[in-house]
Amino acid sequence: MPGSRSSNPSATAARAEAEPLTLSVHGIAAPDLDDSDLAARHRTKQGRLRMLLVLAVCAAPVIASYLTYFVIRPGSHSSYGQLIVPTRSLPDDLALTRLDGTAVTARSLHGQWLLLTVGPSTCDTACDQRLFAQRQFREMLGRERDRVDKVWLITDRAPLAPALAAAIASKPEVTALRVDPAALARWLAPTAGQALQDHLYVVDPMGELMMRLPPQPDPGKTKRDLERLLRASASWDLPGR
Repeated sequence: MPGSRSSNPSATAARAEAEPLTLSVHGIAAPDLDDSDLAARHRTKQGRLRMLLVLAVCAAPVIASYLTYFVIRPGSHSSYGQLIVPTRSLPDDLALTRLDGTAVTARSLHGQWLLLTVGPSTCDTACDQRLFAQRQFREMLGRERDRVDKVWLITDRAPLAPALAAAIASKPEVTALRVDPAALARWLAPTAGQALQDHLYVVDPMGELMMRLPPQPDPGKTKRDLERLLRASASWDLPGR
């Protein structure tokens, strides 16, 4: 009879208890990635790799500088020159001028190892010896010598002595700049009891004063120190400014 099922609720409940409850699980289809999506993912991956590479390149000089200083640190190897610890940064505001009076920024000296000496425009016997030592130490480095520049900082405004003028004009030429001696002394800080001009100073390509050589330095021992420095920085320092 029509409606007979609804008229017997107890029978309906019995059938519901007898039939087990089942659940159906439907799989979700994987998204269909077209070529543009794949290309976008590839570009993202490449961008991340480039970012990591840039970070590594930026960090390389810092890592190399630590290697430079710790490879030859006192207690590991005995260095002949006196290591400056901590290093002293070339002041950006150090006023430098060429011989013709043109102003030069201190940062223009970055990018090259510097074998630096100081003195007045007059050139006595000690000046001649420093000029000779500066030239010889660079030449002793052989094929690595192009990574080192000679710099002479002149501490007055007087005309140059003939010997100094000749040395500056020789090849490879000396970078000659005039500077205030008081401002320079705050950066170079000679050894106690020594004059500013008694030393040859070694400055790294980042403008960090990191070594001073004793008066009348020994050529063989100086060469050994310079070779260690250049070897330690070979992975990041390139010749030529």
